[in-house]
Amino acid sequence: QVQLVESGGGLVQPGGSLRLSCAASGTDLSIYAMGWYRQSPGKQREFVARVTSGGTTDYVDSVKGRFTISRDNAKNTVYLQMSSLKFEDTAVYYCNTYPFQRTYWGQGTRVTVSS
Repeated sequence: QVQLVESGGGLVQPGGSLRLSCAASGTDLSIYAMGWYRQSPGKQREFVARVTSGGTTDYVDSVKGRFTISRDNAKNTVYLQMSSLKFEDTAVYYCNTYPFQRTYWGQGTRVTVSS
């Protein structure tokens, strides 16, 4: 059974930084392209960033230059380094494969950007 557990969220001021982690069990993440997604209040879940098994990355335009996705296959973990956070980055952040697997969604980790 695949389980993805996100962590690292919290309350941060605008301009601040956070690093999110996604630890996997029940599967070897190295064979997948992995993605981070987020869902803001009242909105649908959206794609944020992805990293292929070969390390190629891609981002939604709104986070380019501010967020960095990475992976550590030895730790079976994917990261999202977020910098220069904005109010509009407030959301619950999830990791999943890319494209996502419907049964792999975890609980997510909440990021709140507030002054």
